[in-house]
Amino acid sequence: MTVGHLRSEAGHESGANLAGDSAQPDDAAPRAATGEARYPLMLSLTGRRAVVVGGGAVALRRTRALLEAGANVIVIAPAVLPELARLPVAVLAREYRDSDLSAAWLAHAATSDPAVNARVAAEAERRRIWCVRADDADVSAAWTPALTRHGDVTVAVTAGGDPGRSQRLRAAIASALAAGTLPVRPRRAGPGRPGQRAVGSVALIGGGPGDAGLITVRGRRLLAEADVVVTDKLAPRSLLAELDPDVEIIDAGKQPHAHNLTQAQINALIVARARAGQRVARLKGGDPFVFGRGGEEALACVQAGVPVHIVPGVTSAIAVPACAGIPVTHRGVTQDFAVVSAHLDPSQPGAIVDWEALARGTGTLVLLMAVGHLGPVAAELIKRGRAAATPVAVIRDGTTADQQVLTSTLERLTADAQAAGVRPPAVVVIGEVVRLRELLLPAMPGAAA
Repeated sequence: MTVGHLRSEAGHESGANLAGDSAQPDDAAPRAATGEARYPLMLSLTGRRAVVVGGGAVALRRTRALLEAGANVIVIAPAVLPELARLPVAVLAREYRDSDLSAAWLAHAATSDPAVNARVAAEAERRRIWCVRADDADVSAAWTPALTRHGDVTVAVTAGGDPGRSQRLRAAIASALAAGTLPVRPRRAGPGRPGQRAVGSVALIGGGPGDAGLITVRGRRLLAEADVVVTDKLAPRSLLAELDPDVEIIDAGKQPHAHNLTQAQINALIVARARAGQRVARLKGGDPFVFGRGGEEALACVQAGVPVHIVPGVTSAIAVPACAGIPVTHRGVTQDFAVVSAHLDPSQPGAIVDWEALARGTGTLVLLMAVGHLGPVAAELIKRGRAAATPVAVIRDGTTADQQVLTSTLERLTADAQAAGVRPPAVVVIGEVVRLRELLLPAMPGAAA
């Protein structure tokens, strides 16, 4: 069994996988019984000619993989699949000829005729060109492994001619890479100008609504690759324990009325660390562009000439109600919803939310940062036209094991929240969709808290 190249393609093994077809049982190396040693290799095919003989499903897979590797692909077959004909390749609609591999760097024999495949392989052997035979791995000079890619990490797997075994191993490795449980953090600095330190980068990562399992695959990967993590209070902090021990963790605080660092200090910090050549992960709760000041931090990076990656997160405005059994829209109930920052008292100067429009509408209202002003918000909505009996849900620590849900109405909200001792962080949902919670609860273990 060979598990090859768990490395960044930015390193010495730069280039594409030998043949790149990653998920097909016909892509098997010859059986281990031959006892012949194999040499795994990565190739750069950018701008180089690759010839695919065949026009069926296997040829289509091989051609797509070669194009992804940047190869200049020529397909030779009397007829090709429509999907193959639409690809940016040169198609020679005829039978294979013995001179067709001239100027080729790599060949794939992927017809349904073993005799044709044997002729292709024989010409490749004469010309000293590597050829992959799709029909008979035992006599092929090269083979395509089971392949998975995770960012700039490529893993190729062969397993002694057992394609099912290769696929299972590939799937397990892909799952581990996505979960961030393998050591994918780069150990070599990226390229820079001569005499200059390479500039790092900043990843603005939305960590999701609370449950660490709700971070995106891309967010998990960039977090695992970071040299320094600047985290907020509401970020999925349990993930930090899984990072390499030498990763620096900086707690920015960032919860209502309690910040370890000001926003200006955070902007300066992430820019300075990236300019020093570090990979910076800015880990936030929810989505960085939904009341997360991600736009301000992205602009700071752009103005400083620092590369910035935006990783959307699952916003608590939708996910927290969903995990409490409350859809923010529902056919026959409401067709729209509004997400509102309610960190200011509606009656005070500086509050620019159009409470008049929100009160007179019929859509669901989702309020973030509203716990400190539940009474004034409820009073403002009732004053401007929302029915006092409108259902309300207050969901604290949503999506986590500590989730608590209070259901009430606008007119009773203040008293009920005080009696329940509601504290932030919490998401407030106002509207008829709240009534659906009682119908959905029987099918949602964990949502009844």
